[in-house]
Amino acid sequence: MTPRNGSSGCRAALIIPALNEEEAIGETLARVPPGLFECVIVADNGSTDRTAAVARAKGARVVYEPRRGYGAACLAAIAALPAEVECVVFLQADGSEDPAEAAKLLEPIARGAADLVIGSRSLGRAEPGALAPHQKFGNRLATFLIRLLYGRRYTDLGPFRAIRRDALERLRMRDRGYGWTVEMQVRALQEGLRVIERPVSYARRRAGAGKISGSLKASVAAGAKILTTIVWLHLRRGGRREPAGG
Repeated sequence: MTPRNGSSGCRAALIIPALNEEEAIGETLARVPPGLFECVIVADNGSTDRTAAVARAKGARVVYEPRRGYGAACLAAIAALPAEVECVVFLQADGSEDPAEAAKLLEPIARGAADLVIGSRSLGRAEPGALAPHQKFGNRLATFLIRLLYGRRYTDLGPFRAIRRDALERLRMRDRGYGWTVEMQVRALQEGLRVIERPVSYARRRAGAGKISGSLKASVAAGAKILTTIVWLHLRRGGRREPAGG
């Protein structure tokens, strides 16, 4: 990829899936560094509050996906990307991630050293209490399973990540729920993408209740979805390990 003018080094878009985040989305968008992105897209996943109105007031483009699901919201936003976008960054709406750190996720892609960069909370600085014990356990279990099946060590399945647009298209993402992040990481290994991790900070959400972390039942359901996605993707490829760069 040829480096371009601008702080990201490539023409990047920011995608923020959001469901009932009117209390947090404004501050999240206010923290996005000027000039880092060609466009900022908030994927409103059927919110019943003023999430969309607040996002538009902050200058974001809003796309609607009323069918609930993290992956469904991401897919709707991807379909709305301008043609000139070369890289895509995914960020949570709740303020737990720092949009300014997107630059260090984009940098290895811009200089041609990676296709996918995962923001690792495990390698970075997580605020005490930001990750619940059941989240930490589920993350360790899922990354262990990936290592067992694919021989690749991930430290995190964190949703803060950057990817080349052409690489994203190669992955043919399908998951419409909380299997989205792990599908991307497993499919990247299957397709031989160059994947690296970079440390990122992680804070408690700015406002409201977490859709997953705030509920043990929801966390268990999401964890089960993640684990079954890992196994299903492995079986679909006939159990073959394929080399990945990075």
